[in-house]
Amino acid sequence: MSTSTALLTDHYELTMVDAALAAGTADRACVFELFARRLTGARRYGVVAGTGRLLEAIERFRFTDTQLDWLTTQAFLRSETLDWLANYRFSGDIWGYPEGEVFFPGTPLLTVESTFAEGVVLETLALSVLNADSAIATAASRMVHAAGGKPLAEMGSRRTGEQSAVTAARAAYVAGFSATSNLEAGRRFGIPTMGTAAHSFTLLHDSERDAFAAQVATLGSDTTLLVDTYDIEQGVRTAVEVAGPSLGAVRIDSGDLPVVVARVRQLLDELGATATKITVTNDLDEYTVAALAAAPVDSFGVGTSVVVGSGSPTMGMVYKLVARKGDDDEWVPVAKKSTDKASVGGRKSVRRLFNTRGVAVADVVFLGDGPGGETEGAELAANSRELIVPLVLEGVSQPQHLGKAGILAARERHRHSVAELPPIAMSLTRGEPAISTEYRSSRGSAQD
Repeated sequence: MSTSTALLTDHYELTMVDAALAAGTADRACVFELFARRLTGARRYGVVAGTGRLLEAIERFRFTDTQLDWLTTQAFLRSETLDWLANYRFSGDIWGYPEGEVFFPGTPLLTVESTFAEGVVLETLALSVLNADSAIATAASRMVHAAGGKPLAEMGSRRTGEQSAVTAARAAYVAGFSATSNLEAGRRFGIPTMGTAAHSFTLLHDSERDAFAAQVATLGSDTTLLVDTYDIEQGVRTAVEVAGPSLGAVRIDSGDLPVVVARVRQLLDELGATATKITVTNDLDEYTVAALAAAPVDSFGVGTSVVVGSGSPTMGMVYKLVARKGDDDEWVPVAKKSTDKASVGGRKSVRRLFNTRGVAVADVVFLGDGPGGETEGAELAANSRELIVPLVLEGVSQPQHLGKAGILAARERHRHSVAELPPIAMSLTRGEPAISTEYRSSRGSAQD
């Protein structure tokens, strides 16, 4: 997509640029951080998602004649500022957690190092992408674990905005879902797509048998037949009669699922369709998936719950200025002190610590240093790993984070990072983060 993303922002970001240009401070070197103060929904871990999308959006952050003409009509920016916007190209560095990585409160998930003006205009864009995608990926990750290895398909397009549906499918895929019903997500992101027929197809025909016969004639006997339009048991019998014992699967979208699934499995086996799989849908979330994980269900289709973050549609991430250079060209830590909204100033790096069994025990934030810099964290290399990697260097997005290859890498990264977490992280009950976040100075001493 080549559409400009420059106006996917808030009015006050441009007025800040306007005032900073007039004051002569727009070019001051600054560090902005994106982080979450807490995990929404009292979840035990979060999942970073949307990073690849954000980098591509920053590449398209260009004020074209269309945007500039409109801004001119609004008459809230000086002509000098409009000229600056016309030439805007992000030229700084962005570091952060790679997509698919798990995260905990207080750690810098994205670090933007640039001039004030270049960095401040990215605030809303970065938050809108990462807050939404990470919330969906976090919910999806919990569902994947709850499914106990059984595949899940995302099918929530009709429960969110048409473009949000596409990006939701991407976030769910990063977190371990195996497929989506959304064709645009399949085209744009290379996600496998799936789907066969809805109840309307059955109702179109004079009988359930006619509907099944029409579907099998076109899609083959390995298709999935929806058996609960009328009576489920009769639907299963008719499905096997029409498709034969080689029927691929039946889908159940209603009823007391644990009871219904057990009876359908028994009936399929009695009819000789022992290889026919059972897939269930019907407003599933991580709790219902967990309840069905031990049942004879072969796969799940999740709609509404995953695309709205299963009750937590945003991760509550914020974007704050944490350092700027002074007149002596040295970095000056800056931070908010507002009640319940305080931030931690200074440039930072982060390492995840592990015990001797390879289980994560803490994320350590080193203060007074920057991403990729040398800290005493290097001494922890034997039982830790660096979490922050370069995403954009001198305005150039690093290719390993982009496109379909970047999505596949994020998917694999997520699988590994979840496997490192302690068992409590997989709990579906509300509680504290699975591991702690510690702050240390660049000299290695602990901080409050």
